[in-house]
Amino acid sequence: MSDRRTELLDRLNAKIAAGDAIIGGGAGTGLSAKCAEAAGLDLIVIYNSGRYRMAGRSSMAGLMPYGDANAIVMEMADEVLPVVDRIPVFAGVCGTDPFRSIPRFLDDVVRAGFTGVQNYPTVCLFDGMIRANLEETGLGFDKEVDMIAAARERGLATMAYVANEDEAVAMTEAGADILVPHMGLTTSGMIGARTAFTLEDAAERVAILRKAIVGVRSSAIVLCHGGPIAAPDDATFVIQQVPGVHGFLGASSMERLPTEVAMVDHMSSFTRLRLAAERA
Repeated sequence: MSDRRTELLDRLNAKIAAGDAIIGGGAGTGLSAKCAEAAGLDLIVIYNSGRYRMAGRSSMAGLMPYGDANAIVMEMADEVLPVVDRIPVFAGVCGTDPFRSIPRFLDDVVRAGFTGVQNYPTVCLFDGMIRANLEETGLGFDKEVDMIAAARERGLATMAYVANEDEAVAMTEAGADILVPHMGLTTSGMIGARTAFTLEDAAERVAILRKAIVGVRSSAIVLCHGGPIAAPDDATFVIQQVPGVHGFLGASSMERLPTEVAMVDHMSSFTRLRLAAERA
């Protein structure tokens, strides 16, 4: 293990042993990253969806052909990495990118100073005909599994989104350090999803995926994410309902939702200002 990966995993496992939840967050801007570090988050992830959501677009834009996901992450690295001192930073890597040598790109990720990687954008968020066609044409989830395995070979810490039991098993077997059952686009806020699992359904789904993960490696770290798990109380519900879930990874819930609330409330306070009455 690289020193940074060893240090991170030792610290995360110590938190688990102490009964404390692991909390990670997405950082679409340098300011989000600085706030995450100041708040004491355990790790942050930068990926293309962060740029879109903090620009007022849906995080789903990160799954569409609106930009080069891997190039965007490296651009964001120049904004985020220089402004944090201690917090480990993961790069969202699009492992299915057919225009890059992923092993060479991972070498760039190491040189840039990232502690780890996560598979994003990920085809695990697609289903139906689109998913079938991606799998049939060499753009499937297996490429993301290969990326995680190649990252492990380079000493990077690895975190993997998974959405079904087969994906959970494959990523755990590939050596992913942290597994994140993904419950879909985060609900709530100005550009959040309207279609999602209920919180109870999400907890049940997370439990199913966790069982598949620990069936391969009992020491794997499992974090919940997405869908209706949008606020601290939501994360608490899932963590308490599913023993063995070690914490929460938030993205929109960490930077978009609080930004919307804080800015609207703060700006609204200015709109209530009254002019002084003219003195006679």
